[in-house]
Amino acid sequence: MTRQPLGAQISQMLKDRGVDTIFGIPGVHNVELYRGIEQAGITHVLARHEQGAGFMADGYARATGKPGVAYVITGPGLTNILTPLGQAYSDSVPVLVISSCLDEVAARRGQLHQMRDQRMAAETVCAWSEEARSAPAAYAMIDRAFDQFASARARPCHLQVPIATLGAPADAAPSPAPRPGLPAASHADVYDVVAAVLAAERPLFVFGGGAVAGAAAIPDLLRQTGAASIVTYAARGVVPGDQPLYFGSFLARPDSADIAAQADLVIAVGTTLSEVDLWRPTLGHTAPMIRVDIDPEVFSGMGHDDRAILADAGAFLKAMTIAIPARTADQPPKWDAASVARKRAAWRAEVDAERPGIGRVCDALRAVLPDDTMIFSDMTQFAYAAKEIWDMPRPGHWHHPYGFGTLGYALPAAIGGAVARPGLPTLAIAGDYGLQYTIQELGTAVELGLPLPILVWDNGKLGEIEDSMVRSQIAPNAVVARNPDFLALARAYGAEAVQPDSLEALQQAVLAAFNADTPTVIRVTPEIAG
Repeated sequence: MTRQPLGAQISQMLKDRGVDTIFGIPGVHNVELYRGIEQAGITHVLARHEQGAGFMADGYARATGKPGVAYVITGPGLTNILTPLGQAYSDSVPVLVISSCLDEVAARRGQLHQMRDQRMAAETVCAWSEEARSAPAAYAMIDRAFDQFASARARPCHLQVPIATLGAPADAAPSPAPRPGLPAASHADVYDVVAAVLAAERPLFVFGGGAVAGAAAIPDLLRQTGAASIVTYAARGVVPGDQPLYFGSFLARPDSADIAAQADLVIAVGTTLSEVDLWRPTLGHTAPMIRVDIDPEVFSGMGHDDRAILADAGAFLKAMTIAIPARTADQPPKWDAASVARKRAAWRAEVDAERPGIGRVCDALRAVLPDDTMIFSDMTQFAYAAKEIWDMPRPGHWHHPYGFGTLGYALPAAIGGAVARPGLPTLAIAGDYGLQYTIQELGTAVELGLPLPILVWDNGKLGEIEDSMVRSQIAPNAVVARNPDFLALARAYGAEAVQPDSLEALQQAVLAAFNADTPTVIRVTPEIAG
């Protein structure tokens, strides 16, 4: 290819690396990045705010497993996208943000979009943030990001390029090179773990989001070992909901620590066992633990009898099912199925008591949603309950801002997910307060003609914060805000809008929204559950 401005060459390079969609907002500083988008055959999705662009890239990445890419401008464009980058970092999502930057910031002050240290600002929420001052450097850093996405725990990356460098003529990027793979366990490690699990009297698997890639092997593995299992929120769907020794996604229930304490071997696969997984300092086990993860950072603090295995969880699970001898292919259950069922029922009752009515709405939706529906939820009481009681028919199909816990995630992330999966059902679930953080992205969804149902759980207040204040013996304060007429606002954007008056009407509204030619805002209040 003939020499072109570097901005155009970057888009062509991304296309050659498999990028088909870029989310962002053009501006005078990053306009050169937009020179080559159409030439490269890349789709650009115009967000209404850089925060929305970042969440769209996140949703696209979670839906496809491919990196999500966003273009933003110098200064405020970058600062606006830092929250999505923080979310992607905490939830291990591969997102690459490419921004412009000023050519010189030390000798001149008062320039448009100037920051004291733009690169360092992004580094606080990224695996790395670097500046490329030449075309070869830009190409090398882009490939570095893609190599890291392919071979380690996914973390977002930021690359900034000076404005003049973006506009300078440059040779084309080199052809793509083979990517490195994820770390793999040795045969000895696999066989040792298999032997330990088969020898245990009450083995317990704890599956995290990293186990999603090996979900196909998990039912056989549990049958072959007679082990019980429990999952983090991000791992819902890796264990079939009707599996008799499955404790569900109730890991954050305080007394799940008692379950862990009953095990004589814990195998934690693809999970950091973080605060937002447990909501307590430790899992609660006293037995040895085997941890399988691609991130060595999670191994710190392990006990003397524990074992760390640096490996891709998905491949490790598949290898275990192959390594288990045929004579042990049908291990008798090592836990009592009736006790497991009673515990799950008790936990479900606790959720229903804590958040009345939400369970009935969840059950109604789950009954009619197609199995391949991908759900993106926000920080809302509806999602908090659903994450515990909603057994997913497929893994990797419910996405939530788990670690960073930011409001405003659901709508733009669902847009990114819907763009990534044309023709497949996508559902957004947001609270009335959180939706208003990014409601302007409804314009993008209308512009794209997405058949996207947007369920708004409207209790007219910050219900979770109010409950927290009451528990802390604080008089509820600043938890009620005046909401807009969500249905009128949706119609003003050009979307459909409906407020069902029964659970049956809600089911019909969601199914109709999947077949619409525009998004549909569905306002749901607690009264619908009766």
